[in-house]
Amino acid sequence: MFSSVYLGINRGIVNVLSQHAVHNTPTEICKILSCTYSTAVKRNSSKIYDNVEEAVKDIPSGAKLLVGGFGLCGIPENLIAALLKHEATDFTVVSNNAGVDKFGLGLLLKQKKIKRIIASYVGENEEFERQYLAGELEVELTPQGTLAERVRAGGAGIPAFFTPTAFGTLVHEGGAPIKYSADGKVEIQSQPRPAQMFNGNQYIMEEAITGDFALIKAWKADKAGNLIFRKSARNFNPPMCRAAKIGIAEVEEIVDIGCLDPNEIHVPGIYVHRIIKGEKYEKRIERVTVRKDTTGVAAAKTNPAAQMRERIVRRAALEFKNGMYANLGIGMPMLASNYIPENVEVFLQSENGILGLGPFPTADEIDADLINAGKETVTVLPGSSYFSSDDSFAMIRGGHVDLTILGAMEVSQYGDLANWMIPGKLVKGMGGAMDLVAAPGTKVVITMEHNAKDGSHKILANCNLPLTGKQCVDMIITEKGVFEVDKEKGLTLIEIAEGLGVEDIIASTGCEFAVSDNLKPMGQTC
Repeated sequence: MFSSVYLGINRGIVNVLSQHAVHNTPTEICKILSCTYSTAVKRNSSKIYDNVEEAVKDIPSGAKLLVGGFGLCGIPENLIAALLKHEATDFTVVSNNAGVDKFGLGLLLKQKKIKRIIASYVGENEEFERQYLAGELEVELTPQGTLAERVRAGGAGIPAFFTPTAFGTLVHEGGAPIKYSADGKVEIQSQPRPAQMFNGNQYIMEEAITGDFALIKAWKADKAGNLIFRKSARNFNPPMCRAAKIGIAEVEEIVDIGCLDPNEIHVPGIYVHRIIKGEKYEKRIERVTVRKDTTGVAAAKTNPAAQMRERIVRRAALEFKNGMYANLGIGMPMLASNYIPENVEVFLQSENGILGLGPFPTADEIDADLINAGKETVTVLPGSSYFSSDDSFAMIRGGHVDLTILGAMEVSQYGDLANWMIPGKLVKGMGGAMDLVAAPGTKVVITMEHNAKDGSHKILANCNLPLTGKQCVDMIITEKGVFEVDKEKGLTLIEIAEGLGVEDIIASTGCEFAVSDNLKPMGQTC
């Protein structure tokens, strides 16, 4: 709609005039037309759905679904529940993991509604692992950072990209089992990725991922579809939403347009086509972990296995240097954070979207929207930040993390690492490990028991299990000693545990190694 505007020009100064002033002001008058745009707050069609079943009713069998969440944190509980009642089946699901046996995507697995899943981590979902090994489910395991970037690229219209992650592994070379037959043979396997060298470093090409529908969970939405997430519940939700033809968001609160500060929007409404307010949220937590009192610590020290782990992590904690950014793997590596020296400040990064991890919470501080990469409840320190999974792995892949500490099943004498699967028997997935060990400039420290439970060697001339990374390990710390790893010369024993001799290390190690001329007792933090 057009309206008249009069501009008065007097000695080079432009003034807006009323119609009365036009007839009474001795100035040169210019009349122009201005447009009042009709892109107003008022909308002819609403993105708000009152019924969750209505929001998913047109999802057909065989659809490709991009599902947000990390573990059980930030998952679209109500949308998943609606799909359980839906007649559609044979979905291809893209998600970091598949929930647990009795919650989240695990419920869709139980009903056999998923034909193929593209994920980074099987975790503790026994039904997921059972269906995969029994040949009932196709599983394309993808490094977590690569998964996040493939989805982000899909939403940005980028068909493919190169990454250093997984070079020299089954992901690169092909042959990773996607589907087993009923008799345990590999029926479908992954294809090789093209490789190329840039600036003297090897990279593999990964193709983008897009989907038909995104099912995501946000904290708040306005009626225009703008979304805000809460704490670590952001994780994979933003990239999933951006990469789908139709984005469906369930939220805890819907507000009027104008109520959200534009500076605080995490996903703009252009990516969101349907919004549903969740009827209820269980917000189940996989691992409720609270701060232990001193009596619990004292009790742990009487346990031989706990004493052995403590010796390992106390030595690992000596690798922390003041001002470092560090990422700690699940299990024993995370325990090293309990022994950071008092005069050392370390910023802990968690790949699910946190920088500035604090200690475990007290019972009254537990927050289902705040977990670490091990799905444990945590707190954050002053100066911390939250971000999405694609941003998290940009930090990692870009070499901004100084140190990563991980566990292992096997390590070779030249630094090859295997820690994600035993073909045909145990499939946990690589999670973010392949990305972490491929990052330029990041020191990779392995903490593990020196031998397997059956006494077999875990430090070998060559790894027998599928690799997580080639020549990526810089240091190995076990309860028996510390090895430095040179990618050309191999292992050097630099520290040895109290009460052991070099002959003990030789007997329990499955490869040759050098002994430092300055062999020291195994260090421990105070």
